[in-house]
Amino acid sequence: MAKKPRNLSEEERAIWKQVADKTTPLHPERPVTETAQRALMPPKAPKIENPRKPFKIGQKAKPKGPGRDLAPSIRDEVASQPVAMDRKRFDRMKRGKLDPEARIDLHGLTLAQAHPALIRFILNAVADDRRLVLVITGKGKSRSEGGPIPERHGVLRHQVPHWLSSAPLRPHILQVTEAHVKHGGLGAYY
Repeated sequence: MAKKPRNLSEEERAIWKQVADKTTPLHPERPVTETAQRALMPPKAPKIENPRKPFKIGQKAKPKGPGRDLAPSIRDEVASQPVAMDRKRFDRMKRGKLDPEARIDLHGLTLAQAHPALIRFILNAVADDRRLVLVITGKGKSRSEGGPIPERHGVLRHQVPHWLSSAPLRPHILQVTEAHVKHGGLGAYY
């Protein structure tokens, strides 16, 4: 493997020129070789490559999640449940075309009062062979207390779907869905 030619510094080039001017060539007809020519030429400025690649701040960061609310909204949770009943009847119910056979209004009740009332209501509806019932929870308060910890609005609205999907009501419930606007909308469930 051939060695790379060493480039001369300006000082070395000046000394070499003085020596070359004082000498007489042995073979004046011989052309100057490329390596000799390169040695006499001033060196080119080395091409400096930037080892750093361009970047954007945060380009390697993982994509942001859905936000700070870790639990899905109750509306999304109820809507994501698969349809377990007849599709035509479900669509008619969602459009408000079916009237509920019984209804219970839990407005103004605490969790301790609403839970037993809901259990009693559902079990009585099952005993009376009622298939479509309306549970009105209300939308909940809309004002914030201004504290550092976020709080959900509508405690009953969030708790009722969980109560309906747990014992002793789960075997009697086929489908839980948000009510049509004429039956209470966000504040009620079929």
